[in-house]
Amino acid sequence: MKGHEAAAPASRTSDKVILVGNPNVGKSVVFGTLTGRYVTVSNYPGTTVEVTRGEAQARGGAVEVIDTPGVYSLLPMSEDERVTRDILMAEPGARVIQVCDAKNMRRSLMITLQLAEMAIPLVLAVNMADEARDRGVMPRLEELEGRIGVPAIPTVAVRKKGIDRLLGLVERSAPPSVDISYGDRIESAITRMEALLPQSVPVGKRALALMLLCGDDSLTPWLAENVRGERIREMNAVRNRLVEEVGGDIAYRVNLIRLQWIDSLLDGMGEEPAAARGTDWPQAFGRYAMDPFYGVPILLAVLFLAYEFVGVFGAKFLVDFLEASVFGKGIIPAAAWVVERTIPWAILRDFLVGPYGMISMALSYAIAIVLPIVGTFFLGFGILEDSGYLPRLAVMVDRIFKRIGCNGKAVLPMILGLGCDTMATLTTRILETRKERIIVTLLLALGIPCSAQLGVILGMLGNVGPAATVTWVAILAGIILAVGYLASKVIPGESSDFILEIPPIRLPQVGNLVVKTMARIEWYLREAVPLFLLGTFILFAADRLGWLLWLQKASEPLVVGVLDLPPKTSEAFLIGFLRRDYGAAGLFDMARSGLLTNLQVVVSLVTITLFIPCLANFLVIVKEQGAKVAAGMALFIFPFAILVGALVNLAARKMGISF
Repeated sequence: MKGHEAAAPASRTSDKVILVGNPNVGKSVVFGTLTGRYVTVSNYPGTTVEVTRGEAQARGGAVEVIDTPGVYSLLPMSEDERVTRDILMAEPGARVIQVCDAKNMRRSLMITLQLAEMAIPLVLAVNMADEARDRGVMPRLEELEGRIGVPAIPTVAVRKKGIDRLLGLVERSAPPSVDISYGDRIESAITRMEALLPQSVPVGKRALALMLLCGDDSLTPWLAENVRGERIREMNAVRNRLVEEVGGDIAYRVNLIRLQWIDSLLDGMGEEPAAARGTDWPQAFGRYAMDPFYGVPILLAVLFLAYEFVGVFGAKFLVDFLEASVFGKGIIPAAAWVVERTIPWAILRDFLVGPYGMISMALSYAIAIVLPIVGTFFLGFGILEDSGYLPRLAVMVDRIFKRIGCNGKAVLPMILGLGCDTMATLTTRILETRKERIIVTLLLALGIPCSAQLGVILGMLGNVGPAATVTWVAILAGIILAVGYLASKVIPGESSDFILEIPPIRLPQVGNLVVKTMARIEWYLREAVPLFLLGTFILFAADRLGWLLWLQKASEPLVVGVLDLPPKTSEAFLIGFLRRDYGAAGLFDMARSGLLTNLQVVVSLVTITLFIPCLANFLVIVKEQGAKVAAGMALFIFPFAILVGALVNLAARKMGISF
């Protein structure tokens, strides 16, 4: 397709297997089982949607496996659906494993029907077969195979059952044999549209004709490259005539006929007898987790456990060990010893092991401080993800997030922000619209403290008292809701509908968690570490040119005059831009030394929490949303943080509150 040449395969397309399926049906687990941990993750050209590729071993040799975004239709309504459809068109000759939900074959077969019209060789992995049997809704797969002409294999991906059969079958697979009629008028239009298409097309002509008749504008680049202008005008005329003849939405009529065909197929196929059912406590827990009343204490318990694992074990124990012992006593002194004896130039020695050195700061920060935090968070996040809890949390908070122009999915990057805002900003890609991504990125940069900073802040507030902690939490929560609400009114664009599959509650499998966590850590090392190196280089240059000292002196009047804080506090705010946890640590030292009153502790912590994002996070915002959006956020957040801090100080003094 036009603009997607970079995605073209280096090997034969017959050596490619594409995984397709609805969201939350186990595609990623199947992918991990087939490929192991040796995978690559990259954005699909021209999009922010990630596509994962790996290598699997089949009887005929190595094959490339491509894990596509979860979709509900191949007539694109979102960027994820467009990317999946584009991959199928960009890889002619590739074969498909469609991962289905055995408990909801009606929705899965909608994709199967469209793949059949694309004439793509196909094998069905009917996943979560154990849960479907427990519920008595497992379809008779022998009947299904006979009716559509492709293998349908029962699988339990989390236990690796049935996965070993897929690659062998897909090597000999053929397109499904499906015969469905959309009525005389639509069929006549399909015939006319097929005649206007080129002789060579990447997928079945019938599928392309139906997409065009349904008004799929995302095919415009492909048409511009492959079809002459006069034929495109004839195609538009065919569609316009069909709209006049049929009336209404063509896509709606086509989908209605497809669903009727699927219902007829399922009605005649029957189901396996229900298996003996054991205790149903996991599903009872799943219901309580979405309940507006019982879901709150469950959420608080989950957040407490997550904080203990990420904020205490990861951000304190592992960080202290790596930073103090591995880097502080081992790597950095050894590197300094080697550099001092081998490099005669002082500036190059400072560049490597100085205060803003590539080894002493950049790698130390990326590996010793951030990696343990994001590593433990990725593992904890994987547990919540594989257990089925996260979709339930999204459902529970959906009503709140709708007030700020988003939906319940926005809670996922917000929770990740408590581990690391830099990583959370990257995960805003899961949100469907640009408006939602910008709003959540703004709120992450503004009011979500990372776990390293949060640990220091909570330690300071604990010394001041519970009233200070409640005040800090209340101010942040109110600001996040208020700024989010105003941003939803100011930022142009539409919010997406909240469509989320609710999987069953299940115990995560250790092997799957390990593969998933290692893949995400590899992603972190590839995406974030270069940003730490770049940021440290900028700091090194700014320090050499004297800009850092100038900024510190220039900010003192604002810190002293507006916030009523000691002059030394400006150092903490400046360091807070470079490293959030170091900024909070600077305030902690001042409070411990008696340089800050209790009121000044609260004012300084409110201000530094709302302060502009750290340098690494800022660079990621530039990468994800562009330099103009990142600069706009920084220009808003900096004065806003100072204003809120000043108002907190003024209000407390007016009311005689000293904490």
